[in-house]
Amino acid sequence: MNIHEYQAKAVLREYGAPVSEGRAVFKAEEAKAAASELPGPLWVVKAQIHAGGRGKGHFVEESAGPKGGVRLAKSVEEAAEEAKKMLGRTLVTHQTGPAGKQVNRIYIENGSDIERELYLALLVDRQTSSVSVVCSTEGGMDIEEVAASTPEKILSFPIDPATGYQPFHGRKVAFALGLEGKAMKQCVKLMGDLYRAFIEKDMEQLEINPLLLMPNGELKVLDAKLGFDGNAIYRHPDIASLRDETEEDPKELAASKYDLNYIALEGEIGCMVNGAGLAMATMDIIKLKGGEPANFLDVGGGATKEKVTEAFKIITSDKNVKGILVNIFGGIMRCDIIAEGVIAAVKEVGLQVPLVVRLEGTNVEQGKEIIANSGLNVIAADDLSDGAEKIVKAVKG
Repeated sequence: MNIHEYQAKAVLREYGAPVSEGRAVFKAEEAKAAASELPGPLWVVKAQIHAGGRGKGHFVEESAGPKGGVRLAKSVEEAAEEAKKMLGRTLVTHQTGPAGKQVNRIYIENGSDIERELYLALLVDRQTSSVSVVCSTEGGMDIEEVAASTPEKILSFPIDPATGYQPFHGRKVAFALGLEGKAMKQCVKLMGDLYRAFIEKDMEQLEINPLLLMPNGELKVLDAKLGFDGNAIYRHPDIASLRDETEEDPKELAASKYDLNYIALEGEIGCMVNGAGLAMATMDIIKLKGGEPANFLDVGGGATKEKVTEAFKIITSDKNVKGILVNIFGGIMRCDIIAEGVIAAVKEVGLQVPLVVRLEGTNVEQGKEIIANSGLNVIAADDLSDGAEKIVKAVKG
């Protein structure tokens, strides 16, 4: 689960991280009052969407002007005007794709004096089963280019979970960033605060870009991006309350309400599978046969008829889907339940694209019989390879 920048800064502030004072704005008429609560003399107006690259982005609407989603203002009135220009507009960045995202929230904060822009992140490193620190002296909007062209400027190292964070980790980061004096001491403390927040809040990602070194020798978190483990959100109702459903894919949002593991992709063949491993294998073999999967969808081992019906609805709601492959290996999941769910869904939403069904395992004969007697135009498959070949052939005409 991701949250907005202003929310991320509020979370980090609770753990002692140095962040600028700011105000969130949801309506254009609130912008001037929000900006007037900040002392200035410089205000920064930031579009709030779940995507990076806002500063280099552009708005689809011409009336919003050619500037990106991060703008400077030298007066309260100018800050309010810039906020009004962005609210309700569609911002396109390299992370949103060409469709962009509508800006429904604005964050206005005090401007900061900048001496150097640094990069700092904590990530889950699955290779070392630990939290890894990533830092660089080359912070700012071009960090992706730095990673691609000069990776030697980026330092990464794991923190042993047996010991957790120790002050020498912070000193290692400070040395790598070229910090001295009080900035070094502040870095050691900041790293400890960030690690504690990362662990206590079950984060998957904590990225600060940029981390500012100011002329007075102090550090400040200028931008922050936090991502949380969705499976642990139940332990953090305070974080769950920050969820902005308007930023999420409607299909993925609908799937989460029925406890379905769904991820939208860009292909044309919808997949409904039970088990994450089998779902990955199904996607792989679709690509091997010349097709492209439109989604990852694991209905789980104990899916009900209603759950399968909802899964089918979600797949068919994707306008890119030109064919559907149902691939079920019945262990805990019974093939007859899947068959009943598919038929119920088809009768409810209709079947406008080819449907290939491969069933194997518990109650497979009953499942095949249910589908055979349904009167639906369903293509039966003997195995996974056969199913992939048939759906790719059907989609490609």
